[in-house]
Amino acid sequence: MGSGIYTRTGDAGTTALLDGTRVPKHAPRIEALGAVDEICSWLGAARAFCEDRLLLDVLEFAGQRLYNCSSVAVSPAGGTVAAPPISVADVEFVERAIDRFEERTGALAAFVLPGGNRAAGLLHVARAVCRRAERRLWSLAEREEVDEVVLVFLNRCSDLLFAAARYANAVAGKGDARWDPERPIPEI
Repeated sequence: MGSGIYTRTGDAGTTALLDGTRVPKHAPRIEALGAVDEICSWLGAARAFCEDRLLLDVLEFAGQRLYNCSSVAVSPAGGTVAAPPISVADVEFVERAIDRFEERTGALAAFVLPGGNRAAGLLHVARAVCRRAERRLWSLAEREEVDEVVLVFLNRCSDLLFAAARYANAVAGKGDARWDPERPIPEI
């Protein structure tokens, strides 16, 4: 008798799409799903170090909608089961959130190195993974139909996570770590 966590159905290297179709675990659609799943995990880690209500609410919303993106990733075009949608209103919310974060941080004045406090560091990792997920979904879109709004949403999410990392540093009293291509070699 199984626990419900393990099914043994993937032991041969395949996994099920939303409609039950089995595909290899390394299929482009599953690679995209995996990258979106990683974003959600990094967001969960970052949220564990956040106390700011605006940041927590925005990251919670982003995580919820990223799960919708996961559903789209495991839904073959023309499938019999519809995934929860991503809407233009979702993209507009993300844009408003970026604007709110920039009210606190100010406009970007230089290239920013990842880092700062714990939440910001984790959000920068989530941003990098989000860009990978976007690349994976664009790669899939070259072969199969992918909802264009999902692609736009992921693009905005990488911007959101960058702005959120800057915001997390600002509310913690830290500024951006700016890239200095001429930084002298330190004495060690």
